[in-house]
Amino acid sequence: MLITTVALLKAKDGLSREAFVDYYENHHVPLVLSVAPPPVRYVRSYLPECSLRGFAADFDVVTQLGFADEAARRAWLGLVLAEESGVAADEARFLDRARTRSWVVDERSSAPLS
Repeated sequence: MLITTVALLKAKDGLSREAFVDYYENHHVPLVLSVAPPPVRYVRSYLPECSLRGFAADFDVVTQLGFADEAARRAWLGLVLAEESGVAADEARFLDRARTRSWVVDERSSAPLS
């Protein structure tokens, strides 16, 4: 059973969806993966533009992180959240960090993870 963290993240005001996705995927993800071993699962699910989804949302992406156990999650967080990692400073470039929400969740699946 994975220990799963779900985070709801909001782009900084004025950042287009395309620029947000590009920065997250091509800069932030590689940075995170350079400072800590990859989690068992690291998935980002982007909402469509507001005009396409028809309603406002408090977040632009749902990020899911899966870890083998709580010790692995804590070790990963220790590396990623360390000031010298640069991850928090990088997040400040493209995220509205005051609106970030995350939880460890009780995930249930009807099919095996691939």
